[in-house]
Amino acid sequence: METKAAKPVSSFNSKKLKDAGYFAIFVGPVFLAFLLIVLVPFLTGIYYSFTDWNGVTGSIKWVGLDNFKYLFTQDKQFQSSFILTAKYTVVAIILTNVIGFALALLVTQKLKTRNVLRTIFFMPNMVGGLLLGFIWQFIFIKGFASIGQLTGIPLFNLAWLGDANTAFWGIVIVSVWQGAGYIMIIYVAALQNVPQELIEAAKIDGANRLQILRHITMPLVAPAITISLFLTTASSFKIFDANLSLTNGGPFKSTEMLALNIYTEAFVNNRYGLGEAKALLFFIVVAAITILQVTISKKKEVES
Repeated sequence: METKAAKPVSSFNSKKLKDAGYFAIFVGPVFLAFLLIVLVPFLTGIYYSFTDWNGVTGSIKWVGLDNFKYLFTQDKQFQSSFILTAKYTVVAIILTNVIGFALALLVTQKLKTRNVLRTIFFMPNMVGGLLLGFIWQFIFIKGFASIGQLTGIPLFNLAWLGDANTAFWGIVIVSVWQGAGYIMIIYVAALQNVPQELIEAAKIDGANRLQILRHITMPLVAPAITISLFLTTASSFKIFDANLSLTNGGPFKSTEMLALNIYTEAFVNNRYGLGEAKALLFFIVVAAITILQVTISKKKEVES
């Protein structure tokens, strides 16, 4: 009986070296960039959150949990910014997804201009947040005032960025206007994969458009809803550029969202350690909420 010859150890080692070389060439640069840009700053940020470092001097004093105690007991602005960000996030998630889905339904109809409409609706997402904020700042202050003088409509005569309530809705309008087009693309891709045979069969059985949407379309696009909710939740919590360029937290910090509050604490007030403590809490809250949202959405997908 012939026995199969074993592979030489040298060939086995050379294969391992070859695979390691491929890994180093293709994955190594990305891993190195992730290590230097994401992982190392994240870990050092955790360390600084337990110190009183001002971000400039070389003197760093370990203060333990004092920063976190201060946030929960004395920093009223941080607490109000957190509540305002949560309120904004709920409103922005609902409006962005509803409008994005409605636009997706529109541009997936048999319209001659649907490709043009897709481009128009997606274009705001291609403009940078800071630039978009400054453009809308001009619209709110100058454009609306001119329209109000010509038409006399009270809506356009409001001090949109000078009042806490209207400034909040101004930020919502800009962020939803920018983000709805991107979410629309995700929903368009999902709607195009819905089998038309099911819709035609439902129409033959007498189902109306609302019934088709509720019982056929929505369950089949559930994975896209999960993705869209995740993206809008994360982006809404982290809003910074529109908040900075539109109101800079004003008037009197009444529209200062959490990301802007963290930036101001670390780089304007020169309390880097306290700013890192806020950022760490912010990260934990956003991670917990997004994980919970994805888990619940996945369960809904299975149930549907």
